[in-house]
Amino acid sequence: MRAVLDTQIEFLKVVGPQRAALLQKELGLFTYRDLLQHYPFRYEDKSTFYTIRQLNEGMPNVQVKGYLRLFEMVGEGSKKRLVGHFKDETGEMELVWFKGIQWVLKKYQPGIEYIAFGKPNRFGTKVSMAHPELDVNSSKSKPNALEPVYPLTEKLKAKYIDSKTILSWQREALIQCYPSFEDFLPQDIRAQFGLIERKEAFRHIHFPQSAEWLQKAKFRLKFEELFLIQLKLLTQKLIRLEKFKGFVCSDTQLLHTFYNEHLPFELTNAQKRVIKEAYTDMKSGKQMNRLIQGDVGSGKTMVAFICILLAIGNGSQAALMAPTEILADQHLKGLLPLAEALGISIALLTGSTKTKERRKIHEGLVSGELKLIIGTHALLEDTVQFKQLGLAVIDEQHRFGVAQRAQLWKKNEQIPPHILVMTATPIPRTLAMTIYGDLEISVIDELPAGRKPIQTVHRYESSRLKVFQFLREEIEKGRQVYIVYPLIEESEKMDLKDLMDGYESISRAFPSVPLSIVHGKMKAEDKEFEMRRFVKGETKIMVATTVIEVGINVPNASIMLIENAERFGLSQLHQLRGRVGRGAEQSYCILMSSYKLSKDSRVRIETMVSTNDGFQVANTDMQLRGPGDLMGTQQSGIIDLRMADLVQDGKILEIARQAAQHVLDEDPHLTEARYLPLQNILKAMRGNQINWSRVS
Repeated sequence: MRAVLDTQIEFLKVVGPQRAALLQKELGLFTYRDLLQHYPFRYEDKSTFYTIRQLNEGMPNVQVKGYLRLFEMVGEGSKKRLVGHFKDETGEMELVWFKGIQWVLKKYQPGIEYIAFGKPNRFGTKVSMAHPELDVNSSKSKPNALEPVYPLTEKLKAKYIDSKTILSWQREALIQCYPSFEDFLPQDIRAQFGLIERKEAFRHIHFPQSAEWLQKAKFRLKFEELFLIQLKLLTQKLIRLEKFKGFVCSDTQLLHTFYNEHLPFELTNAQKRVIKEAYTDMKSGKQMNRLIQGDVGSGKTMVAFICILLAIGNGSQAALMAPTEILADQHLKGLLPLAEALGISIALLTGSTKTKERRKIHEGLVSGELKLIIGTHALLEDTVQFKQLGLAVIDEQHRFGVAQRAQLWKKNEQIPPHILVMTATPIPRTLAMTIYGDLEISVIDELPAGRKPIQTVHRYESSRLKVFQFLREEIEKGRQVYIVYPLIEESEKMDLKDLMDGYESISRAFPSVPLSIVHGKMKAEDKEFEMRRFVKGETKIMVATTVIEVGINVPNASIMLIENAERFGLSQLHQLRGRVGRGAEQSYCILMSSYKLSKDSRVRIETMVSTNDGFQVANTDMQLRGPGDLMGTQQSGIIDLRMADLVQDGKILEIARQAAQHVLDEDPHLTEARYLPLQNILKAMRGNQINWSRVS
């Protein structure tokens, strides 16, 4: 079967080399397989005929049988158009073409009965249909059909390749491939979930006999796609667990000493649950590869520190890598007193570390005297070597590339370190199962006691004076304020308040209040200087762009004012809101916007106002933007789904993952005869790809 499916598309009847080159460039279609997996994006219902008298404004695309009486050219210049007079037994309507007039005159002839398909318009008693599809009404016409409509490009249309052309090629490809189709899904799985045969799914996705058969075809192809992805991810996870050992961290003496004598606050039940999950991994003798999700302020760092104590208490070292110097410095300041209380040596390594101090750190890591190193990308340098790295913690993991994380993983080749990655960017469950399906996932879904939920409000420009008065009152109480803008400099295309103009306005409105300003075009040292001033409380208002989205922790900051909130994505808005609410005082997030809001902008703002739940925010974000845009293609490694939709098909994903897990439970290496086709499919999917699952 593979040989037929892998046939180059140029060998398909009536395609040829020139059209094949165009299909490759425009749609990425190289083989028969690519063509058959170029699925319709919608279907036209051609099961019903209407008469001209029945047609009305606002109806969807409909079809009418009638005779084309004559053509005439109407209008002049840019208003010139071709009008075809089309008649049935109930009346007459106009078929109108504004483009491709010569092609229409050449293709269609008056006096012949056609089936016209298009969207009707009515002006008084006159009915018209612009750029209709016309098919000769003959005994070969199939009136009771759902006709597929395929994705196209303008270049294809310019070469007269339309949806019907694609459909004719699908018919030819299906005829050639149909007898040889293999079904790699085992019979028991097909029976359990009511899946039709693979060849039937391809037949009915392109040529559905009925709406019922179309749904069966969609379900089969969606299940198959998601099943293979989950099987691949779970296989990678299985290989990692079998192949890579991990330091056995079963001694909990150091952890208990910390818990009983030095723990600064009571852990939440969610933190305790996640710690137990990590401990189970770390004492198993297998390499831990765990992702911890949790909103800003949920206590991920404390969970990470307890895992660090497990590693150190069992004779190994630990590293905590953060994306920025200020975040790494923040971790050091937070963990230093806890480490010192336990007699654990700790150091900070960043790009700013002096040569003399750097040399001392390197020596301490190699000798094993230095137990915990906190740092930035500087930890990835080849000169940074460990005596025995037992745990690597990666904070805000989406800020690091996969290859960068691999460098940290390779610091211990014989027994790789346990990997703990943390993110404050909530990921919808269906997306997490697809992107991080080979990881163990822990969720901290509870905030520490005493934290008050952030109050989020939406205000228009007309309320600016009241908003500024509220800021003054908070500053007088000793609080600090963030004001975030979407742009650095003025844009002619978008009517936005830019950062510099905003800074001047804030300076005038708060003449006696010290300000900081931070944006992406500043030198790194200037940015650090301004941030540190704000952290120390030397400035009361920070005017910034989204560079502060992830990073500084200022418990005294109680207000996040976001200008032009309609210009930010939901994930950004939620991350920015997470900069406040870090202390015991009530905090606020104020979303300022213009009155002109798009539908999506309004949904984003309403979502922010109605909930503080990051996962609810993330789900809405995925519905608005789709999974690819949500994660970003480079960071996510998300599979290019042809049929399934992670927003709509969560239930199918769940059962597909269960089915994949069942297969691997029965036959982990897919060596049984009934699973050999699956093994071959996985090998083809794997190809030459690097297995990054080992480094999350």
